[in-house]
Amino acid sequence: MNKIKLKGGHLSLPELNAIFTTIPQEFDVLDENDIVVWSSMNEHRIFPRTEKDIGKTVFKVHPGHSQGRVKAVLKQMHEGERNSISINIHKDGQPLNISFYSLHDDNGKYLGCVEVTQPVKSYQVKGSKQPVKSYQVKGSKWCNLLNMIHKK
Repeated sequence: MNKIKLKGGHLSLPELNAIFTTIPQEFDVLDENDIVVWSSMNEHRIFPRTEKDIGKTVFKVHPGHSQGRVKAVLKQMHEGERNSISINIHKDGQPLNISFYSLHDDNGKYLGCVEVTQPVKSYQVKGSKQPVKSYQVKGSKWCNLLNMIHKK
């Protein structure tokens, strides 16, 4: 069985496929031109992807209301102004975290982006008595706006 050499070791293709069909997070990988080149196709997906989505621009697989924000984040990544962003939203009453990570080769060249989506309800603290301001609420428009402005 052929192994794929990676930093940190090696994995077979069946092992890689098993990893991404087992873990509950969903992954979408975009190339340097914002084309979807790979998506995890697991049963846990909140935003379904099919083989037909591979080769499309990221803007064709995202709903219209989010395209402007996605475009702004990717522009910042292309220009080297941002390496990541994490936002929280609600879909069908379920709190979700969506993170974008800029991908670079060993020489720092921009290769694309990976988008990771996961439900976060089980991570939220229940019963906290600390007062929370609206701009601190994870998933609030103010919190997400502050994340867009603050570049990491």
